[in-house]
This record gives sequence, C-alpha cells and structure tokens, in this order.
Amino acid sequence: MLLTIEKVLILKSVNIFSSVPEAQLVDLATIVESVEFDAGEIIMHKGDLGSSMYIVADGKVRIFDEEQELGILGNRAVFGDLAALDPEPRAASVQAVEDCTLLRIEGESLYELMAGNREVTRGIVHVLCNYARQNLVRQK
Repeated sequence: MLLTIEKVLILKSVNIFSSVPEAQLVDLATIVESVEFDAGEIIMHKGDLGSSMYIVADGKVRIFDEEQELGILGNRAVFGDLAALDPEPRAASVQAVEDCTLLRIEGESLYELMAGNREVTRGIVHVLCNYARQNLVRQK
C-alpha cells in the first residue's frame, strides 16, 4: 500500500497532473486507490464497461487486442483515461507483464477534481488533443 505522499509524487510526475498545485494533488491522492496485480493477471478485458483510469506506479502492463500486442507501458504511464471521462466499453485488454502497483482513479472523482481545477482540465484537454493528432496521423 502506498502512502499519500508517494501517491502525490507519482501523480505530480504524470503529464495530466504535472501542473496541479500540490494541495489539490494531496486531495486527489486521498481518493486514489492503490491496487496490485500479479504478473500475468488480467487487469481489464476488452469490451468491459470502464469508468476509471490507471497510472502505473510500479511495474509494466501489456495492452493487447486479442492476439495483437498494442504496447507495453511502464512506470508513470496512464491507461483507461478515456473511459474515466466517458464510460464506454474498453477498447483493449490490459495484462500485468510483471507484478505491478497501479493507482486507480474513478471517473467521478476525476470530474470533481476538474470542476475545481483549471490545470487538471487543461491536462485532460491536452491528452485528448494528443489522441486526436495520433488518430489523424494513423489515417494518413
């Protein structure tokens, strides 16, 4: 289990939250859940309805769609962020490559934080813009 200060340091190192004042990160850290997964364990299945995002605090996870590997994410990587903003079925499955610790943020908590903090909202908009750019590049 991670201490609140450890959660704050992890949140601060993630792009979405990097410009959020520490006092608000402390508030967020108190509602962020630390979850652990064993190597090989499935974290989420494609098609599951999602409403939370995850940050890799320690370890590595594999993103895949059936047999096709879409990527490996390590420390401080974020996944599931779109589902936290707009609950929809998960677009891919995620599996722990090694024992890992993740921070889970429920969408409702994220919206509450966004309502009171422009910096968080800017971070989220920045992430969404990056997704849009990546999709445009893939379509070319």
